[in-house]
Amino acid sequence: MTFQDINDRIATMAAQKGGLGVSFKFAFPEGIIVVKNDGTVTNENEEADCTISATVENFSKVMSGDLNPMMAVMTGKIKISGDMSVAMKLQNLL
Repeated sequence: MTFQDINDRIATMAAQKGGLGVSFKFAFPEGIIVVKNDGTVTNENEEADCTISATVENFSKVMSGDLNPMMAVMTGKIKISGDMSVAMKLQNLL
């Protein structure tokens, strides 16, 4: 899975779910994906309630179910900053 694949998948899911009332930033070495409060997606580096930082490889494994998200965070493969309660809402998006 590439950065563009992840971007497209997140944009599709955000459009289907609509706004969650919070914003998320996904930070990859290849680029940024921000899901805004209303469910729209941008690749501009904007402020967000919660930032998830990872490599495309590790995030792809989480999205495919090959890597447990909690284990990824505990082992440092995915880093979360900002409001941790917002991070829990990711389950509703992904």
